[in-house]
Amino acid sequence: MVARAETPKLQDPQHSVPLFWPLAAVAALGHAELELFRRNLRFLAEAQKVDHGLKPHFATANTVLLDLHTLLLREFGTAKPQVAPTLIVAPYAGHSAAITDYHGGQSLVQTLLAEGLGRVLVTDWKSATTVMKDYDIDNYLAELNVCIDDLGGRVNLVGLCQGGWMSAMYAARYPGRVVALVLAGSPIDTHAGEGPLKAMIESFPQSFYEDLVALGGGLMRGRVMLRGWKNMHPEEQYLEKYVRLYQHIDDAEYVSKTEAFSSWYENPIDLPGRWYLQVIDELFRRNQLAQGQFVGLGRRLSLREIRCPVYMLAGEADDITPKEQLFAAENLVGTQRQGVGKAVAPGGHVGLFMGSESLQQFWPVIARWILDAQQRAG
Repeated sequence: MVARAETPKLQDPQHSVPLFWPLAAVAALGHAELELFRRNLRFLAEAQKVDHGLKPHFATANTVLLDLHTLLLREFGTAKPQVAPTLIVAPYAGHSAAITDYHGGQSLVQTLLAEGLGRVLVTDWKSATTVMKDYDIDNYLAELNVCIDDLGGRVNLVGLCQGGWMSAMYAARYPGRVVALVLAGSPIDTHAGEGPLKAMIESFPQSFYEDLVALGGGLMRGRVMLRGWKNMHPEEQYLEKYVRLYQHIDDAEYVSKTEAFSSWYENPIDLPGRWYLQVIDELFRRNQLAQGQFVGLGRRLSLREIRCPVYMLAGEADDITPKEQLFAAENLVGTQRQGVGKAVAPGGHVGLFMGSESLQQFWPVIARWILDAQQRAG
């Protein structure tokens, strides 16, 4: 007689095989404990997403007008013949230009459009490839000139951070092409004031930066720079941001803005090694732009050639560009004093371009200042 196998009986989950232990633990939770468990899972998933799962993007619909070696020229809004185009020269310092159009309702692009600057454009700088490793500042000035040619030859320039010193270079090289110049968080006199970036450059020899470029195969790798920026404020980058995310994990608007910022911050771009070393040596170490010694597109540049209206916006707590480095421009440009405007916004560096307070209180004033400058220029 053949024995028949008995159908196995289901075991109590708490005594079942290890695969089911997590399910047994969840089943034993009360309502409050279960909600906490779910909240923790949402937090873990979101923390993973903001650190590794997002890509930078522009919040506002736009059109790519030009696709050049170094940049995409993006257009927002519609043309108004009576108003010169306003070109935002975004930072090219290791992150995407998407910071200019950070989030719906919290965007420099949207703010300028809302205040009557009907045609706003952005330089969307490309991440450098090995083909671009020997590009220098002239390559970028030349392609900025191509953009302005395509826009009719006269623009308002809004330079953010590194985009500010590039805009100042351009205005000094081609003063007749710039109707009004806005500099926000832009290091013009890099020897003025004190800050961790200045101290870091002074602390290491040029060979240190050359070695970094060599390790990057001729490029300054964005990931290397990102680690350096995070280490400037380790408590913020490695602890506080996660605490705040956990506290606001049920706030959809907060999570959305956190995702927008992380999509920008956690996706650095690479820079040409030659460009990067030129910036470190000629602009920061030797301060050639402020001293009238920098040669751009074949000509020694003097900021005295800038005679258009100039507006400067600095951050009170900006430790990347101390306000002294920006405001020194007032005594370097050729613009008469009545044509110079300036303001200090509370907060730090990035907040100048995308912070709610700056966008609501300071940039509308700047937009109206640009319009007034155009009316005076005819």
